[in-house]
Amino acid sequence: MNSEELLKACHIENGSLVDSSFQAVLNEQYASSRIVIMVDENTHDCCLEYLITSFDQLAEAEVMLLPVGEENKVMEVCFQVWEALTEYGIGRDDLIINLGGGVVTDMGGFIAAVYKRGIDFIHIPTTLLGMVDASIGGKTGIDLGNYKNQLGVFKEPVKIYTDAGFLNSLPDQEVLNGFAEMLKHALITSADLWLDLKTISSIDEMKDLSRIKTSQAIKCNAVLLDPLDKGQRKNLNFGHTVGHAIEGFYLDSLGLSHGHCVALGIYVESYISFAKGFLSEEELKEISETIRFWFEVPEFDSSAFDSIVQLMKNDKKNLANKILGCALKGVGNCMWDVEYTHSEIKDGLKYLLKLK
Repeated sequence: MNSEELLKACHIENGSLVDSSFQAVLNEQYASSRIVIMVDENTHDCCLEYLITSFDQLAEAEVMLLPVGEENKVMEVCFQVWEALTEYGIGRDDLIINLGGGVVTDMGGFIAAVYKRGIDFIHIPTTLLGMVDASIGGKTGIDLGNYKNQLGVFKEPVKIYTDAGFLNSLPDQEVLNGFAEMLKHALITSADLWLDLKTISSIDEMKDLSRIKTSQAIKCNAVLLDPLDKGQRKNLNFGHTVGHAIEGFYLDSLGLSHGHCVALGIYVESYISFAKGFLSEEELKEISETIRFWFEVPEFDSSAFDSIVQLMKNDKKNLANKILGCALKGVGNCMWDVEYTHSEIKDGLKYLLKLK
């Protein structure tokens, strides 16, 4: 399938929301439905008014305000929302619209998928990370303690509407979060895309719709080939095995964003790929320099390495007590279910510190 066919197969529509099929979907599929809009504090202030004033049917929608931040992607918040949905009398023929970034689409999708054994939901991602990654593929989930996305189900949204206009309200750091995922997509599948992305010199270039669509198509292709994450789709976890552990360990202290941690994970997992003889030193240097240009390496304490490795032991991709991740076999070529030894992980984290 070509890119447009891949996007259509994953229910993605790009462009201005008011010129999209969104109004027709509301009129034809949910004319008699009650509608709930999930937002966080940021999208409540920056995006909700535009949505409600552009579509008359949403004037009477119930608005659920989720707390901002990964630390709030937890079961306690879900319980509060489920209780509210019950009090409002929301039924199985009703609709949830998730308006926000990765936390809102992850949590909103999970809430919808579990409530009354599943009600329909639509994603309207408002961040670059949400547009190119989090909203696509039907993965919903919440965190369990310091373990990322430990609870969740696979449930596809009815539609995903990507309106790049929402990106203009984002701070630069939020755009960089999504750019980390775009770099990952290039590294695991396309040397040509990597050559393009590494030449980007401004935040505005990251918002280019053609680049967004290319990244979406890469994610869609992996999802369609492997819907339940049993094989090739695991390549999308490159940078995440280590990145999730860093994110979880420092959640209550440094509070690093997901995209930032993925970038740090790419550093470490590229080093592991090099240490295993899969990636050349020149490629490792190129990857490190590109990511280092955009992402700061925070002050880490090497005494935390054992705790980070311990978190990785509970990664849901592991098998037979082995820590399994991805490894690059050159830029644009990725392998999955590669065992990471403790020494390789620690050496990779030491490499990260050297980049500081």
